[in-house]
Amino acid sequence: MTASGSIQVPRGLAGVVVTETALGDVRGREGFYHYREYSAVELAEARTFEDVWHLMVIGRLPPAAESEAFAARVAALRRLPDTVAAALPAIVRAGSGAGAGLMAGLRTTLSLTGAAAGFRPVFDLDPEQRRTDALLACAVTPTLLAALYRLGHGLDPVEPREDLGHAANYLYMLTGQEAAPEHARAIEQYLISTIDHGFNASTFTARVIASTGADVAACLAGAVGALSGPLHGGAPSRALDSLDAIGTPERIEPWVRERVLAGDRIMGFGHPVYRTEDPRSRMLRGIAQRFGGPLVEFAVEVERQVEAILAELKPHRELHTNVEFYAGVVMEQCGLPREMFTPTFAVARVVGWAANILEQAADTKIIRPAARYVGPPPPARLP
Repeated sequence: MTASGSIQVPRGLAGVVVTETALGDVRGREGFYHYREYSAVELAEARTFEDVWHLMVIGRLPPAAESEAFAARVAALRRLPDTVAAALPAIVRAGSGAGAGLMAGLRTTLSLTGAAAGFRPVFDLDPEQRRTDALLACAVTPTLLAALYRLGHGLDPVEPREDLGHAANYLYMLTGQEAAPEHARAIEQYLISTIDHGFNASTFTARVIASTGADVAACLAGAVGALSGPLHGGAPSRALDSLDAIGTPERIEPWVRERVLAGDRIMGFGHPVYRTEDPRSRMLRGIAQRFGGPLVEFAVEVERQVEAILAELKPHRELHTNVEFYAGVVMEQCGLPREMFTPTFAVARVVGWAANILEQAADTKIIRPAARYVGPPPPARLP
């Protein structure tokens, strides 16, 4: 606190604790993060997406029988309301069907789904109804995105299937064909690894909106807006674009040096929390190496050389690959188009947002921080 009594707050609220949560944490110096009491990476390696969804929203890992029942429950929620399905072509024609517009389309269609399903402010609902709304919104998100993508490319949407797991059904709705099991599992592991990650920008946005008592769809639409930014969820395709721009191993060093010396960001490297290797990147690198091939070999070499150059030119900073770098490689290996990289991130993160919305809704205190005024001294004389 300053002599004038104002509170000194770090730029970007870095390190500021704004609330308490039982959903998980990120230990940046250890290179570790967890969902509730479990390692998120271990969950991605050993459990299904639906099991982790149950953990986050219901509060515990389900036993086998309960796991099957929950998977069936959320699978039955995938189909879009008729009014929403009918509106999708017009939304696509308005410019929300391809590229960055997919995230705009998701904002619009989540709001429309909430209205069609009769979502009411979480302030007016009991915990069970809040959870019901949250499960529906999470279940339809992959359906919305796949339909927007296909309509944007002149294809008919593919109806969801209840007999497929969450990740496998998502890939099926995108392509119209069942994915290879190894591809479905790789995407499932990626989705699990990105469900939640502390109070990132989109999660904080969701909680701020939830603190006003707004409905679940409103909270999620705001979070989608935050995720769409290139400094948050928009980086996986940009990291792959960098690999394309480098092109060959002999161009790695001059390309990277030129950009670092110019003060440019190297997309896919560095993280605001981790001071060691991002555990998500480590896991996704392993998944990519299971597939192998020239792209993976090139990505590994780029990672090696970039980290060496960054260590030389920025010796006082720990800069490693973040989740976006190998996420892009894995999604490319599994056949996902690059315009679907950030939307696929949303397919996972919507579950984390929903869990945070439910937790925040239990607290009736609105989030209302202050700002420090730095403009011309008031009151000024009117001209």
